[in-house]
Amino acid sequence: MQLPKDAVLLRIFIGENDRFEHRPLYEAIVLKAREMHIAGATVLRGPMGYGHSSRLHTAKILRLSEDLPLVIEIVDSEDKIDTLLGVINGMIESGLVTLEKVKVLRYGLPAAD
Repeated sequence: MQLPKDAVLLRIFIGENDRFEHRPLYEAIVLKAREMHIAGATVLRGPMGYGHSSRLHTAKILRLSEDLPLVIEIVDSEDKIDTLLGVINGMIESGLVTLEKVKVLRYGLPAAD
């Protein structure tokens, strides 16, 4: 799979309790990106965070939260990310979605000699 040097990074900030059709939202988004042959997606779990409501979510023992923050990062061409956004916008009820231009320096395995 090719990835253009000038690409786009889609970041989606949600909670781990967010769902879409009875499955974790992060899983549904990553599987949809894979189905659409998007170059790459990673889910990062945060030990602490807050969002629009200012409600603190933390992994600390005394304030045990089962809804820790998640960040999904997805990279590909602007066209492919725009197409993906059209699909996943209906999946995300709340959270933060950002988009930024990135320069891809390396993708995949090194070239064979």
